[in-house]
Amino acid sequence: MKRILLIFFLGLILGALFILGGSKAITTTSTNDYCVSCHIHPMADASWKKSVHYQTPSGFHVSCVDCHLPPKGEGYLWAKGTTGIRDLWSMWTKDSASFDWEDRGRLEVAHGYVYESSCIKCHENLFPSELTKDGENAHLYYTQNDDAKDLHCINCHLNAGHYIEGYTHGSNKTFGSKSAAPKELFTQPAKVIEFTDFTERIPNSSVSFNMKAIPGGTFQMGSPDEEAYRKEDEGPVVDVELSPFFMAEIEVTWDEYLAFYAQTATSERTADIQEKSDDVDAISGATPPYGQPDQNWGLGQRPAITMSFHAAETYCKWLSLVTGKKYRLPTEAEWEYACRAESTGPYFFPGDPLKFERKGIKARFLKNDTTTINTYTIYKENSLSKTQLPDKVKPNAFGLKNMAGNVAEFCSDWYAPDAYSMLTNGVKDPQGPESGTDHVVRGGSFLDMAGAVRSACRDYTKNVQWLRTDPQMPKSIWWYSDCFNVGFRVVCEFDENTGKN
Repeated sequence: MKRILLIFFLGLILGALFILGGSKAITTTSTNDYCVSCHIHPMADASWKKSVHYQTPSGFHVSCVDCHLPPKGEGYLWAKGTTGIRDLWSMWTKDSASFDWEDRGRLEVAHGYVYESSCIKCHENLFPSELTKDGENAHLYYTQNDDAKDLHCINCHLNAGHYIEGYTHGSNKTFGSKSAAPKELFTQPAKVIEFTDFTERIPNSSVSFNMKAIPGGTFQMGSPDEEAYRKEDEGPVVDVELSPFFMAEIEVTWDEYLAFYAQTATSERTADIQEKSDDVDAISGATPPYGQPDQNWGLGQRPAITMSFHAAETYCKWLSLVTGKKYRLPTEAEWEYACRAESTGPYFFPGDPLKFERKGIKARFLKNDTTTINTYTIYKENSLSKTQLPDKVKPNAFGLKNMAGNVAEFCSDWYAPDAYSMLTNGVKDPQGPESGTDHVVRGGSFLDMAGAVRSACRDYTKNVQWLRTDPQMPKSIWWYSDCFNVGFRVVCEFDENTGKN
């Protein structure tokens, strides 16, 4: 009996020591100092100490584990264990200097490392007395859509845990007001008297851009069944004939879009803005954006992003008005024809998607040669997770840059997955379906892998998804809050009015 009692008490003591030691180990390995001993990333530590979670009115510093682990009792130990193993493996096997830390700070990546339950644990009251009206609208939307998997606190508060230089959360009424040193303003648009390349000039601005003459012709629209990464909506292949047209050498830049914004912007948010915008004699432009539309990547010659399809169409109407020409978005057929530039393969440059695609273990072991695609395309493998300037790539045979990648581009057509089956071989200048709910988007972007920047690859607008975190009521018709990889390119018609300006 004494032996049993001795064993019992020894077990009790050892168990207590194990529990106390385990508790001590958990506490020790949850400190900020311990975290940074593995995460050799000075930028993260510095940005955390400049954030609102560190610089709090009460002086309390929110710790790493407060955001990057779930609350205790909600899978805390499991998450801590798996996260610790992953982080130790990365520290032992990888060079921290090789990490793209800016990429790791993107919202899409942060979703996997910040726990929504931890946000709610600390911020129980989502409607404090000092909350603004826009904040109330945003939090109300959040509570009414708590089943939406893509709706997170950090969608609007990405800089809460780590300070982001230039981050704007709120109505950005000064957006576009800072410009380079004044240059001589154009008083007249370009005169076009023949079908050849020209440089358009935007009157009352110092902005100009190049337009390429795209000869008419025929091509096969869509992709064959055997093309790698092909989707069902890319077929059947149809013979299409197109008339000549002009197309912009590059995607509409911030310089170009801000010329429109400066000349037409309004502070109103009234229901008749949509109606005003349909009248080319009195075009009302975009209201101030909410946040920083360029994602702090820079303005200038980078492609303009986060504007809505409506904004892109309104820009084209305004550009038509001030230049006297007929500018518009390209049809889907015009876009693919211009992208292919008389090529017939998956890309307008030589290459096989299977050899460019670097997704999966097999591709990484094969170390596929991406030299060619990197020369012509800004996509996930070479974009550094942001848009790039047009001089980073070479043009296609028609002289157009970034038809594949950089940002995807709006087309005027309504989207339908079976749109091509509605066409007959030899159709001329097709306009797409007569109606729909979404518009076609083509070209892929800096976020896409090689398979999604093929010439035939199709996508479409997703207005509800792209306006998830817009707190304004009603939501903006001008700016997307959750889409920063789509822009647009303009087409100019070549007709009897083109040379009359």
